[in-house]
Amino acid sequence: MSAASNGGPTKTIDVRGLFCPEPVFRTKVEIARLGIGDTVRIISDDPDSEEDISRWVNRNGHELLSINKSQSDLEFVIKKAK
Repeated sequence: MSAASNGGPTKTIDVRGLFCPEPVFRTKVEIARLGIGDTVRIISDDPDSEEDISRWVNRNGHELLSINKSQSDLEFVIKKAK
């Protein structure tokens, strides 16, 4: 059973240790590989990622389902919309 069929993200990518623009670039690459309606979870420790990834998602018409912060990590769940 895939993660998508039980409600979880289709894919998780860990971009910790990478800084702008790499987290956004890797997010873009993974979203391109997904089917419409699939979700991806991004884990980042770049403090600029919150604004950068959120802006990229909105500009490209996808859906930011959640942002969770825990200590130095940010976790994004993004749904591919188109």
